[in-house]
Amino acid sequence: MSKQTLSPKDFFGFQLGSDRKIARWEKIVEYFNKLQEQNDKIKVIDMGPTTEGNPFLLVIISSADNLGNLERLKEVNAKISDPRGLSQEDVKGLIAEGKAVICQSMSLHATEIGGTQMAPELAYDLLTREDEETQRILDNVVFLMIPCFNPDGEIMVADWYKKWLDTEYEGTNLPWLYHKYVGHDNNRDAFMTNMVESKYAAKIMYQDWHPQAYQDHHHMGSYGARLYIAPYSDPIHPHGDPLIWREHSWYGAHMAYKLEEAEKTGILNAAIFSGWAHMGFHWLGIYHNIASMLTESASAKLATPLYIHPEQLLGRGYDNLVGTQLFPHYKPQTTFPHPWQGGWWKLRDIVEQQKIASWALLDIAARCKETVLWNAYLKAKRQTERGAEGEPYAFVIPNTQHDPLTAKLLIEKLLVQGIEIHRAAKEFKVESLTYPAASYVIFLAQPKRGVIKTLLEHTFYPDDAWTRKQDGSPYRPYDSATDTMAEFMGVQVDPVKKKFEGEFEIVSKYEKPTGKIEGKSTFGYLFDCRLNNSFRAVNLLLAKDIKVQRVKEEVVAGGATYPPGAFIAGVDSEATLEKVAKDTGVDFIALDKDLETEEIKQMHIGMYQRYWGGNADEGWTRFVLEQFDFPYDTLMDEDILKGDLDSYDAIILPSDSPAMITGGDELQKWWKEKRPNQPLPEYPPEYQSGIGDEGVKAIKEFTEKGGTLITLGDACDFAIEKLELKMRNSLKDIDPKEFYCPGSTLKAKADISHPLAYGMPEDMLLLLWSSQAFEVLPHGFNEDYEVVVKYPERDILQSGWLIGEEKIAKKYAMISAKCGEGKVVLIGFRPQNRAQTHGTYKLLFNSLFC
Repeated sequence: MSKQTLSPKDFFGFQLGSDRKIARWEKIVEYFNKLQEQNDKIKVIDMGPTTEGNPFLLVIISSADNLGNLERLKEVNAKISDPRGLSQEDVKGLIAEGKAVICQSMSLHATEIGGTQMAPELAYDLLTREDEETQRILDNVVFLMIPCFNPDGEIMVADWYKKWLDTEYEGTNLPWLYHKYVGHDNNRDAFMTNMVESKYAAKIMYQDWHPQAYQDHHHMGSYGARLYIAPYSDPIHPHGDPLIWREHSWYGAHMAYKLEEAEKTGILNAAIFSGWAHMGFHWLGIYHNIASMLTESASAKLATPLYIHPEQLLGRGYDNLVGTQLFPHYKPQTTFPHPWQGGWWKLRDIVEQQKIASWALLDIAARCKETVLWNAYLKAKRQTERGAEGEPYAFVIPNTQHDPLTAKLLIEKLLVQGIEIHRAAKEFKVESLTYPAASYVIFLAQPKRGVIKTLLEHTFYPDDAWTRKQDGSPYRPYDSATDTMAEFMGVQVDPVKKKFEGEFEIVSKYEKPTGKIEGKSTFGYLFDCRLNNSFRAVNLLLAKDIKVQRVKEEVVAGGATYPPGAFIAGVDSEATLEKVAKDTGVDFIALDKDLETEEIKQMHIGMYQRYWGGNADEGWTRFVLEQFDFPYDTLMDEDILKGDLDSYDAIILPSDSPAMITGGDELQKWWKEKRPNQPLPEYPPEYQSGIGDEGVKAIKEFTEKGGTLITLGDACDFAIEKLELKMRNSLKDIDPKEFYCPGSTLKAKADISHPLAYGMPEDMLLLLWSSQAFEVLPHGFNEDYEVVVKYPERDILQSGWLIGEEKIAKKYAMISAKCGEGKVVLIGFRPQNRAQTHGTYKLLFNSLFC
């Protein structure tokens, strides 16, 4: 044993995982840095600041010789992961030289504290144990550890827990989001990498290291299995290499064996969590040829033990979720042979079982290093061959796009994933089509074929025995039914079936587009409302007191045609225009004549924020507004209950249940109906939010006196019910057998002559979560209800899963309804969903100008 290496218990003053104790992130960082000072088998890398300025660590543990040779091992691993141009003999030589690269991350969800509390202990054991098993791991494995995926949230949770220790609220979860913007949604960000933490993880996994296996450590509900481990249950997503699913079973079996060997009970494989789910890191990695897995430990009350009676233990654990049918009751089965019998459940139990699962993954990779690396080679080789021989042969992203700047943003997002992209040096032909120079081409003959197809190709969720009950009711997918990035962003991507020729160059680095001023004018400078970035340009100009106007009709300028809603910037400061053009990528076109225009002003915006664990849609909306420089104020309950909302022009209600907005008895009733087996969380009184009847009255008065109320997704029901609008949501309380649409892209028609749809394509796509489709009830003032977006009559599904198309056919997806002197803008979907749906941003942005 290395005598000089300080143990976690000696450093922290308690055994990690002890009852009622949580090590705070800055102490954990200090400990890892101390380990690096004391031991030559660990390297600590600060990837940079988190969203709120805390260090994000990558900890690399391996033998001292391996750490001294990391760059070469990284190079070897990259060649194995992309063996194009190498012979089998070349690969065998690399495998003999290389090491298995295994990545594991901890506590992505900050209230799931076990992983981060376990990480220092796992590191210490690897650094100090001298047995043959440990030495084999150090010699044969490069272990990439992310000891905390969300340091900001870890600090919040540790401080919250300490604040309420020794009170009746000890062990309750945070009443607000445990990340500045996204809370629990941070793992839904893996494929779009909006958050800086996601960017760090993507760099580690998809650009720098290409690990052979990845495991993410989570917690789940308290009243079922004690620990879920790989493999996933059915259905599986179609684009992962078949070897991945075999590896899941292989790794999972070894982890299960090691846990059983250590007499850990209640271990479950192959149930609850399905192989088709959202593109978080532990699912997305599958399509990068990484055997990506998660563990899910039963939760205690943070660090406070929870007593569970044997009769309280249940199978399934998640009502109506795909995968739960493979764990139908709390009895022994082949994937659950040794049930836990109840009693006290503690954080230390979680730390121990996660440490064993983590160690077991490293152990099997070390024992079978050559197999692990050979599998990596086979997956890359076979995916490349499938791409070369199958269809499509390539995806073309034309240089002519509705919003070319968003198309370039898509390219940036794909490059973050490590995807190989080409740009056409000259125009080229594909059968009868001619694509212009500077169009992008993504050939499928590359190892990341699975990622490319997942993010760019039409996706249809399975509708079969895995996804339906015997009575025809759908099981709920684990999150969205599709994550088709290009469709979300509104970018045209053309699949090309057959081979074609052209002159193409690899895009080695993303170049941020910069705009320019074309010409000189005394009449103003036109810029395009089809560009999302133009709305940011507007906000930057208005902040500098530069006048901005919009044209109501189609206009020709600079040899191009612009649709209604195009912006005109005043001529006050060309220096400011130049800076805005450079920052946003937007071009400003000099006008040679006056046009009929309407001046726009920035609204004073307020946005409702509640407690009860926070609302991720609210956090994402804040993030999107800030990205596009929309100023806004956060409105808490007390701000609305004051009843003094006259200073605001617009109030946004992010997607939320009306009961969660109003709180009180309405929330109690709704919770019992929707979640009968799950008690309402117990928060201190000051965090039991809700605007109540007085808040409803204040919002109604605000709107009727001339304000604009903007409701997103489920919050539209609040507006319909509380403001007594003459319309109905035809999907409200509908049986899922009749209509179901779990996170799917749908076709719709936008009225592009309406100011709220300025800049949109007439044929558009939107992302729907089984929420809203509107009908206007016949009454004497039908003209007060203006339809902005409408569903077509048939063939509505683009990607995902849609049951009961006829229930939304010809219904309305977005309406502007007059309410007294003001209006309500009802967007029956989330136009800004998770900062992913760039294709519908403009519907929200247009609503924020007057």
